Amino acid sequence: MLHIEELRVRVGGKEILKNVNMEIPEGETHILFGPNGSGKTSLMMTLMGFSGYEVTHGKIIFKGEDITYMPIHERALLGIGVSFQRPPTINGLKTRALVEICNKDQSADVEELAEQLNFSDFLDRDVNHNFSGGEIKRSELLQLLAQQPDLVLLDEPESGVDLESIVLVGDTINSLLHKGTKYPRGDISHKADQTKSALVITHTGHILNYITADRGQVLYDGVLCCSRNAREILKWIREYGYEECVRCSN
Repeated sequence: MLHIEELRVRVGGKEILKNVNMEIPEGETHILFGPNGSGKTSLMMTLMGFSGYEVTHGKIIFKGEDITYMPIHERALLGIGVSFQRPPTINGLKTRALVEICNKDQSADVEELAEQLNFSDFLDRDVNHNFSGGEIKRSELLQLLAQQPDLVLLDEPESGVDLESIVLVGDTINSLLHKGTKYPRGDISHKADQTKSALVITHTGHILNYITADRGQVLYDGVLCCSRNAREILKWIREYGYEECVRCSN
């Protein structure tokens, strides 16, 4: 689904990502760990094609197509969707209208999706205007459910979300990725039907209590330095910290 080859990225003249290599197969969810300032969000923004993230070397291949310099809207149409950690407020644009834009082929029932997320009362409000952290996450996930991208990029989906909302967020992510609604302790059925892939950025690892992950990776100082079971990585980070995790992997 996604192949990143020796990717180097500069932001404001400073190199942020340094020879990043990554592969996410079809149907797999990968967790990207890393301390603040390690380049996690920069990688996500680069994958989505935002301006200000200058690719100086390497390639980004999505579904066999080189998208390294493809504009954002073409990546979205090709099947990449994103949920931001802190999306902007858009005054004058109703949430319903934005979700309908995401529902490009008119295959989804917007009202039904909003009801699933307990979000019906927010459809006719301006996008993210006076929304709480949990409401913003639900708005982002509603847009993704309408878009149905093949690759989902989630930037710290647990950030700013209360306990009640995080359960709903996790359940919705699993549903979006066709991984059922059971949490990691349960058995996930219909593995063959899982065709959507995801890259989930986390600092705390709390989201792992609510979604199913196939693999974990660590980004430290712009370098991808570890790749193994996500829960093993999280356990190591909690016990020894990121620096020891990086030293061990080297």
